[in-house]
Amino acid sequence: MSGSKNQSRPVARHRGETARKNKSRSTLRRAAANLGTSQRMAVVAGVVAVFLGAGAATQAAGQAISAQDMSRTAESRAVAEHNATPSATATPSASESAKPSTAPAQAPAPVPAAVAPQAAAPAAPVAPPAPAAPAVHVAVDDPAGAQAYAASMLSSYGWGQGEMSSLMTLWNKESDWRTTATNASSGAYGIVQSLPGEKMASEGPDWQTNYQTQIRWGLNYIKERYGSPSAAWAFHLAHNWY
Repeated sequence: MSGSKNQSRPVARHRGETARKNKSRSTLRRAAANLGTSQRMAVVAGVVAVFLGAGAATQAAGQAISAQDMSRTAESRAVAEHNATPSATATPSASESAKPSTAPAQAPAPVPAAVAPQAAAPAAPVAPPAPAAPAVHVAVDDPAGAQAYAASMLSSYGWGQGEMSSLMTLWNKESDWRTTATNASSGAYGIVQSLPGEKMASEGPDWQTNYQTQIRWGLNYIKERYGSPSAAWAFHLAHNWY
């Protein structure tokens, strides 16, 4: 009796365990058919737990649920970012295109006005040229030159060359035909010994230095007072002056 009992127990225990396992599998399958993806994964984890034991099944189920939650979170974040970021190539709608632009219109660049030609500056008044300084006349004592000039002038007064000898004697006595001859006592000046010498200025301003000016004045004086050089010499012989 005791031996038969010992043989039946293991068999009965084995059958009971098998029945429980089969029942658990059927239950899990029915539950998995009615659940979503994430829940199916949990059921699968439960089935695995049946084979691996209660502790391993619980750990596997927790890991599956965590993985599913992380997947959902990542998907939700991606969708949110996609909706929040406008497409760079998005085409504005018709209503947006029809809106007037609020940007201020850029004013056209001003066209530069034609530059008026500047009026020519009035020319500065030209100062009149300064009067030339009077030439400095240098007195030249040239008896030969003075005698030659006198001889060339005789004909212009109507006299012949015979009058030249009387003229030579007269002015030799008066001045030796020197342009700068001066009488110390009377102040008579020049070849013709004009008294005063300023009288000869009527013939030219250079009367003090130019023997030609002195000779022209002297011949005019002889012509008007004596008529000829010979007559003037005769008067000088009589009076020691003419």
